[in-house]
Amino acid sequence: QVQLVESGGGLVQPGGSLRLSCAASGFTLDYYAIGWFRQAPGKEREVVSCINSSGGSTYYADSVKGRFTVSRDNAKNTVYLQMNSLEPEDTADYYCAAITVKKYYSIRCARRGMDYWGKGTLVTVFS
Repeated sequence: QVQLVESGGGLVQPGGSLRLSCAASGFTLDYYAIGWFRQAPGKEREVVSCINSSGGSTYYADSVKGRFTVSRDNAKNTVYLQMNSLEPEDTADYYCAAITVKKYYSIRCARRGMDYWGKGTLVTVFS
C-alpha cells in the first residue's frame, strides 16, 4: 500500500524550531520529487518547499526562505523539513506529497500534479 506519513508537528513558541519528517512506504522515493505544502484555516493549500529526487535541487516559498531547509535520505525513504525561527504565521497543517521525476521536470511541485499525499501534521506557533 502506497503511503506517505508526516510526523514531527506540534506546539512551539515563536522563534522555536521543529523538524518534520515524511516517511514513504509501499514505494521508493528514489524516483520522486517531494513537495511540502501547508494549509492554514480558511486559506488555500500552498507549496512551502520542494526537493528533486536526488536532493540536488530545492525550492522555497519566499515566506520561508532562509528559515526552512528541506532534505532527504533516500536510503531511509524519508524527506525532512527543518523549520527554524518559526512565526505565528507558520501555523498550519503541513503535508508532504510525491510527484514522479518525469512530471516534476514539467511542473515542479505544482499542487495539481502531485501523485501521492500524506494526511498532514499540525504545526502551531503560539505566543
